[in-house]
Amino acid sequence: MRNVRSSVAVGVGCLVLVGASSVFAQDWPQWRGPNRDGVATGFTAPAAWPAALTQGWRTSVGTGDATPALVGDKLYVFTRQGDDEVTTCLNASDSQQVWQDKYAAQAVTGAASRHPGPRSAPAVADGKVVTLGVAGVVSCLEAATGKLLWRKDLFPGVVPKFFTSSSPLIVDGTAIAQLGGQGSGAIVAFDLATGDTKWQWAGDAPQYASPVLLTVGGTTQVVTLTEASVVGLNVADGKLLWQLPFVPEGRAYNSATPIVDGQTVIYTGAGRGTKAVQIKQQGDGFAAKELWSNPDLASQFSTPVLANGFLFGLSNRGNPFCLNAKTGQTAWTSDALFDRGSFGPIVNAGSVLLTLPSSSELIAFAPSDKQYTELARIKVADTPTYAFPVLAGNRVFVKDQDAVTLWTLP
Repeated sequence: MRNVRSSVAVGVGCLVLVGASSVFAQDWPQWRGPNRDGVATGFTAPAAWPAALTQGWRTSVGTGDATPALVGDKLYVFTRQGDDEVTTCLNASDSQQVWQDKYAAQAVTGAASRHPGPRSAPAVADGKVVTLGVAGVVSCLEAATGKLLWRKDLFPGVVPKFFTSSSPLIVDGTAIAQLGGQGSGAIVAFDLATGDTKWQWAGDAPQYASPVLLTVGGTTQVVTLTEASVVGLNVADGKLLWQLPFVPEGRAYNSATPIVDGQTVIYTGAGRGTKAVQIKQQGDGFAAKELWSNPDLASQFSTPVLANGFLFGLSNRGNPFCLNAKTGQTAWTSDALFDRGSFGPIVNAGSVLLTLPSSSELIAFAPSDKQYTELARIKVADTPTYAFPVLAGNRVFVKDQDAVTLWTLP
């Protein structure tokens, strides 16, 4: 085990208990938002987009690509500072630090060293914050005070080639994370209160995709892409319910989060297109029936988002596309360039779609199935951005290379 040390500085005034009863409509409490589907609620799009946004505050927090979590008036940021991985709680209104937790973290080496900080978004629920470090350390902190409740390192030294990027989720008093890598690892469920392992499934090692939830016939499932598959596991006991091969080709990786639409699971990967399957009960078990496959459009790193029955994504060449989520047919593709590296998280904000590629431009475009219509392209950082923009009302929180900035819209 690596030497894991904890140093907690607790500020005064964090009296708000974070839990299911105190979640606000504008919260962004985990990876890809309240329902892990890339949908932002409570965002107010301007009638006319300005040439620039108004800066509220900017504060240095450390390096990393992890999307902050916003719950109530608190922003939870997960970064690297020197040799430590650090979770910081900030007042969302003025960026004042409320508390901070840190521990010594493994150095990021090799091709991934250009991104030494965490990539996994914190998950906040039931009064707790769960983080997953670049080397697979899982931590659970008290959301109000930052008190360390437990910290686990089940696969020390075992990581995917580019280190851990999957984000944890919290469901029914359980924290679930993909741990390990390169042929050795597991999906692990921890008791949120104690950190004890409830179950683990080691049928396939993780890569970089994050898990989501699906409910069919009263059974809640964890659905995720692993090293070579897409799987559904029973949340209650980790039992494998269904599994389909999805093997990366060449330099491709399983990075995009599966998309759940009712009983339909949509998944995508470079070189393998985009596919949809329907999950049905079959006797005492479950079966996955293919609905459609589009071999021409796929996303490597950016997870597509559903809006009005259509799927909007970013191709491997960095261009936006739209396809019909019911049939898989291509609606349109565009020559507009978002990101040459195909990075660019997309958010469904109701009347508008927003993306924030590594060029640090907030791009707004219409959720239309007819054609690509760009509404705005606004610079919001001076260093590259890889995290989601966190939207709340007329506010946009942006995590760049080493800082968080609050921008406001008119």
